[in-house]
Amino acid sequence: MSANGRNSPNDQSGLWTQEQAAAAAGDLEGKDAVEVCRWMLETFGSEISFAFSGAEDVLVIDLMAKTGLPFRAFTLDTQRLHNETYDLLKRVEDKYDFRLEFQRPDAAKVDEMVRTAGYDCFYDSMENRKLCCGIRKVQPLRAHIATLGAWVTGLRRDQAVTRAEVPKVEIDVQNGGIVKLNPIADWSFEQVWEHIRANDVPYNELHDKGFPSIGCVPCTREIAEGEDIRAGRWWWENPQLRECGLHPGSKAELPADR
Repeated sequence: MSANGRNSPNDQSGLWTQEQAAAAAGDLEGKDAVEVCRWMLETFGSEISFAFSGAEDVLVIDLMAKTGLPFRAFTLDTQRLHNETYDLLKRVEDKYDFRLEFQRPDAAKVDEMVRTAGYDCFYDSMENRKLCCGIRKVQPLRAHIATLGAWVTGLRRDQAVTRAEVPKVEIDVQNGGIVKLNPIADWSFEQVWEHIRANDVPYNELHDKGFPSIGCVPCTREIAEGEDIRAGRWWWENPQLRECGLHPGSKAELPADR
């Protein structure tokens, strides 16, 4: 049983319902983010892990650390990340005195993709881009969270049109009905950076070079003043479809036979 008396989501006979998730999301809406993090860590304990990547994610680690409770975090190492990103991962581990769990793509699948479609095949078509994201990100994510009862993200509603209605608690239907938590869903871009600066939170040096959203090297660029904060991600595609497939509601779904 979880701390709130419900069956753990990791117990397949006791998966949370949409109604339970919606009720929890309503209860947590507008509450202090540290309080939200405390609730999720107390509720799911060691069965929960946080998907770490960008500025918002270091912020969530900082918020979880402020609860004084133990926590887990993992990162998807696509093996095409910026050097600045790898540097950040080490600085975060050192500051918060814990070890990230690294999830990497299947080498044989990467080799097959490169052999048949090309090293930078994602520029050629959306199908190829979905294929690359699927092999390098979605499959490692799904393999890892299949071992969990819930997972945490740094998603925010103001990041993109595809995320405008993100709740703080939801059911991840793409990943077997696991509970997905977004503790800073209601934070603004300005709030994120106010907290980072006020609390000396480590962040990726690329943010100082015009990169508000950072992914793999070939799929990320700096943005111009006035552009949407995710305009530098897969900039050659329709912004309404600009997701990698990690999050429910995304249009970038992984082909079933890949």
